[in-house]
Amino acid sequence: MPSLQTRYGQGKIGCVIWLLVLVVFFFACWKIIPVKIKTAELYDYMEEQAQRATSTPPEAVKKNVVARAKDLGLPVGPKNVTVTRRGGRVKITARYSIPIEFPGYTYVIEIDHVVDRPVFAV
Repeated sequence: MPSLQTRYGQGKIGCVIWLLVLVVFFFACWKIIPVKIKTAELYDYMEEQAQRATSTPPEAVKKNVVARAKDLGLPVGPKNVTVTRRGGRVKITARYSIPIEFPGYTYVIEIDHVVDRPVFAV
């Protein structure tokens, strides 16, 4: 039967490693989740603009999308957004990348939003 001295202290390194993994995970979530929420908000706004594209010229839609991206703090400029209207469809595309800084590492998220909707005359 092993003595009490050999049992004490065993497994502490595993606890420290798991605690370190959890801290890194929560730190990454703290940095990435707000960016993902902002990009989802921009995509939703692009869908709204595509639904209202009947009465709005493509340049105004592009200007609105870029302005909304700036409000959200996303690095989107006029070069990153294209709006085309062909036949009965409108297509809004936004391509951009967001760098996320971690200690000693920069993670770049590549975003490619494409909204392609039919245009209905009201």
